[in-house]
Amino acid sequence: MNQNTLNKKFRIAVAEDETLIRMDLVEMLTESGYEVVGQGTNGEEAIELANSLNPDLMILDVKMPVLDGISAAEKIIKVCPVLMLTAFSQKELVERARDTGVMAYVVKPFTINDLIPAIEISISRYHQMKTLENEIADLYDRLETRKLLDRAKGILMKALNISEPDAFAWIQKTAMDRRISMKQVAQGVISPSDAPEQ
Repeated sequence: MNQNTLNKKFRIAVAEDETLIRMDLVEMLTESGYEVVGQGTNGEEAIELANSLNPDLMILDVKMPVLDGISAAEKIIKVCPVLMLTAFSQKELVERARDTGVMAYVVKPFTINDLIPAIEISISRYHQMKTLENEIADLYDRLETRKLLDRAKGILMKALNISEPDAFAWIQKTAMDRRISMKQVAQGVISPSDAPEQ
């Protein structure tokens, strides 16, 4: 696959304390069509870059002064995916990086052909993970709402001596009339003191 045919308008920030390696890396990325939006020389600068620039990917060296790459990655991973670079291929470092949530790992010396697949995989996996997290949160919320609605329907059926469909219709109409969610109506039925104000 031709490098120029890949869709690479990704914004990347780099943190590497060795100037020559950092300059080579930035040049490799730029020549391959990536946009290098920031550079740092230690873990703390890496965190600042991630928070201020919100890049598509952060490339970090493992061994850096002030704060090492893996410790920085723990904070950066909330903002964007992280790709680690290192001259060290020790098992414990790889495991520590993986446990932190680092998406990929490239051992020095590397070429752009080593980096491109790792970059593409890091960004893709990160977005898949975020999508899954959102779906799980949405499913959990829907399940919680359904449980609340069932409890509220039971209370209404007993209190008003009505059928389940009528209890559901009552919740639905109340939600529309008050311009609040059915979940809020159900919470109000279950615990009137917690009901939202009109």
